[in-house]
Amino acid sequence: MTEPLAAAQAYFAAANSIAERIQSTQMDAMLQAADLCANTIANEGLVHLFGTGHSRIPVEEMFPRHGSFPGFHPIVELSLTFHTQVVGANGQRQAMFIERMEGLGQMILRNFVFHAHDCMMVFSVSGVNATVIDVALGAKERNLPLIALVSVDHSLASTPKHSSGKRLSDIADITIDLCVPKGDALVEIDGLETPVGPGSTIAYGYIINAMKSMIAAQLTNMGKPPLVLTSSVLIGSEKSAELFDKTYDDYRRRVAQTFIEDESK
Repeated sequence: MTEPLAAAQAYFAAANSIAERIQSTQMDAMLQAADLCANTIANEGLVHLFGTGHSRIPVEEMFPRHGSFPGFHPIVELSLTFHTQVVGANGQRQAMFIERMEGLGQMILRNFVFHAHDCMMVFSVSGVNATVIDVALGAKERNLPLIALVSVDHSLASTPKHSSGKRLSDIADITIDLCVPKGDALVEIDGLETPVGPGSTIAYGYIINAMKSMIAAQLTNMGKPPLVLTSSVLIGSEKSAELFDKTYDDYRRRVAQTFIEDESK
């Protein structure tokens, strides 16, 4: 019999192990990705962010929220990420069906104009579903450097679902391993056939907030410190509200270019 406290401690231990593995094995890849993102933002480009399913979470964690800054462009389709209905209209069955359909990713990208200094960051634990691969291939077709955040163990244990036969890590220029085990869940319970307690959300948050800090440091070192959304408890309500407006205005200015053709081409 597994006691509840023991189950919680098992999760904490597994989560800490993931964090330690990320720190000991992924820093080189994270530094490469942070350098790419910093140079993109410094050159007035955008770091486009895409994820489906629960991989929407790191897209929203990257921007916008306190401690975040413009230069990132979240791309999320509600039909692929709206989980709270579960069943019925807009249910999870439909979302999981849609993300396996080829062609949708290309339709999503068709809505935007991408520019020379842009890059793409794609989040996917499995890295095999058709929409994610569509977006990754579409990014490469547009000459965008591609960063992938994926569980390598889970991806290698999964069957590619795109006709190309490719996994996300096969396409990416930089792959950052989430370091979670195949299946994602971390805790075995006596008498329960399958494990519980996913680890990828913690891995995502750990990696992208470390990268966000690295990017901010790089931009500041380049003489281009970012406008950071900051809580009023740190700087007061008036300054926080002023910074909010400046940050959102800067974001609006940057994202406007995704609808403007590059006439120099």
